[in-house]
Amino acid sequence: MLTGPIRTQIDQIWNAFWSGGVSNPLSVIEQLTFLLFIKRLDELHTREENKAETLGIEMERPIFPEGHDPKGEPYENLRWSRFKNFEAREMMRIVDEHVFPFLRDLGEQGSSYGTHMKDARLGFSNPSLLAKVVQMLDQIDMDDRDTKGDVYEYMLGKIASAGQNGQFRTPRHIIQLMVHLMAPKPEDVICDPAAGTCGFLVAAGEYLRDTHPEMLRNKEQREHFHNGMFHGFDFDSTMLRIGAMNMTLHGVDNPDISYRDSLAEEHGADEGRYSLILANPPFAGSLDYDTTAKDLLRVVKTKKTELLFVALFLRLMRTGGRAAVVVPDGVLFGSSKAHKDIRRMLVEDHKLEAIIKLPSGVFRPYAGVSCAIVIFTKTTVGGTENVWFYDMAEDGFTLDDKRTPKLDADKLGVTATLTEEEHAKNNLPDILARWHNLDAEVDRPRTAQSFMVPAEDIIATGSWDLSLNRYKEIEHEEVEHDAPKDIIEELRDIEKEIADGLDKLEGMLG
Repeated sequence: MLTGPIRTQIDQIWNAFWSGGVSNPLSVIEQLTFLLFIKRLDELHTREENKAETLGIEMERPIFPEGHDPKGEPYENLRWSRFKNFEAREMMRIVDEHVFPFLRDLGEQGSSYGTHMKDARLGFSNPSLLAKVVQMLDQIDMDDRDTKGDVYEYMLGKIASAGQNGQFRTPRHIIQLMVHLMAPKPEDVICDPAAGTCGFLVAAGEYLRDTHPEMLRNKEQREHFHNGMFHGFDFDSTMLRIGAMNMTLHGVDNPDISYRDSLAEEHGADEGRYSLILANPPFAGSLDYDTTAKDLLRVVKTKKTELLFVALFLRLMRTGGRAAVVVPDGVLFGSSKAHKDIRRMLVEDHKLEAIIKLPSGVFRPYAGVSCAIVIFTKTTVGGTENVWFYDMAEDGFTLDDKRTPKLDADKLGVTATLTEEEHAKNNLPDILARWHNLDAEVDRPRTAQSFMVPAEDIIATGSWDLSLNRYKEIEHEEVEHDAPKDIIEELRDIEKEIADGLDKLEGMLG
């Protein structure tokens, strides 16, 4: 948890950018990402120096070479610990003319930590702003991984509050719900094909640290965690940088965060590679057949991005792989052949496990579209017996554009212990509890908040309809009304009382 003073420090940095003329929130977080990356390079180099000095050996992986850069500046001056003490104009000269070209060169060399820095540029020309921000960042105590991660999450929360598009929109508590439902294991290979800021991958990593701490003490599992477990794709270079930094500051050394237009590129190399997919992809409408990956069109012939992403998930998953993904409601009941084909595949060719209907305001203020979480396992031989439906009514926040918390902080999220009254404001802990006891769900009536629907009932619809309202039954309470004759008689009595009252009033006034 971030302390109040650290939040204040970050707010002051943000305000410094605004007053310094950098007002686009995405530009602010990008520039902060560059500066944090530069600071991290110095930390890595210092760690290597200390290791070499302690062991009395040569540095194995120095970040900054000895000597001078191509423009004649000593590499030593490019280090955060050196230039942070320079006068503002000298600092600007070093950072703009030497540090950023050094970053771009790291990117060209294909360094794991420099991959997304190929087009890095300092986005402002105010020396005093640079000096101020460097000083403020240097004063934030980010020695431990938890604080580093929380600081960056808090910064990302600021672009989320001002974001214009879906890249930032998945609320953290919804991400945590999906991760807890899927319960990642140390051997999983996890992918988000529309990674954005890597929120799902970060949450999966934190879940594994909390529930499988022994994993990082096992050399093989630790190697897998840092180098082979996490894979995220995006076609926005700014998002890639932000996502990679988010993973790094949350303690994942070398995640695979790479440039890819997931719907446009062939997926032969990645087919069947991943054991767990967590995603809330952007649903932009329609693509041209010409720009869509042909291997996806072979799964389902459509231009609709929401259906193509479901086809992509099936393509990327290995047999036995699991997925929890967000889809717009149209996927669940759309009437086109492609809609029906994708639902038929999920129900009859694979194992569809759950549909969790989300409240329509959950993604406000970016979108008011109704969505659902779909959970399924890739089998290729069927296996759907019962599909669990849950009607999430409340997620702990108001469902308007402000998304104000309805409960105290310790009562929000997926792991809170709630009373029945509090449950009415936050359904997430109940969803997780019922998910872990699905045997008890079989006997629930379809009038309940959650219930099971046999696969044969879904197939019998002829369209493999997966909308909750198709199966939910509404209990109508019997209400007794007075006979029409009695109601009319009562109205006449009221009219007579009014007329008598008016007569009396006239008499008094006359």
